[in-house]
Amino acid sequence: MAEKHQLSLALRAFLKAYPWRRIDAVPGAVLTKPLSECRVALVTSAGLVVPGDEPFSKSMLGGDHGFRVIPSDIDVQILEDHHRSGSYSHAGVKADGNMGLPLERLHEMAAADHIGSVAPRHISVMGSITAPRRFVKTTAPKVADLLAKDAVDVALLVPM
Repeated sequence: MAEKHQLSLALRAFLKAYPWRRIDAVPGAVLTKPLSECRVALVTSAGLVVPGDEPFSKSMLGGDHGFRVIPSDIDVQILEDHHRSGSYSHAGVKADGNMGLPLERLHEMAAADHIGSVAPRHISVMGSITAPRRFVKTTAPKVADLLAKDAVDVALLVPM
């Protein structure tokens, strides 16, 4: 995570003037079975993409509101970082893909019986979305449907 003094003057001015939105809390779902019996998926906002898949747009006004599917058996080190934000250092994700998508840790949790199983697919979105309406109205329901089709009980957000 970049510190404020490391950001460009233009980015600091943008963040100061940005009209931050207030979002009312949404009641969370209640887990109806032990975590050790749950199928778990990861949802990262690191903008990671499987090589050969369409990269996230760095120029889309308001931010790319799409999502990319990442298979559970992928080597996280080969994922491409297409996050557009200069507000955090990409070095951590480049050094260890688990920083952006801790998939190896999730498989370790399943092997240790801390979770029931690892979902077959995981989701990557762009974290730097300054106009989130399309994401909330269009993308989030599609992601929820995909995770429901995979019988996911728990989705862990990996914010970047």
